[in-house]
Amino acid sequence: MVKVKARGSESVEQMLRRFKKMCEKEGLTKDMKRNSYYEKPSERRRRRQRKMFRNVMIGRM
Repeated sequence: MVKVKARGSESVEQMLRRFKKMCEKEGLTKDMKRNSYYEKPSERRRRRQRKMFRNVMIGRM
């Protein structure tokens, strides 16, 4: 879970910016976008296989 505490005289805008950055770093925004629509199991499998293939190819370099 992402928590943001105010630092000294930090404005709300700065806190919000920090919160968004933390969410992006954790991968929450990616998950939310991916879960916002239905993905068929075959498409999910295909996406995972492509991701695994990319990781293997990067590891060989």
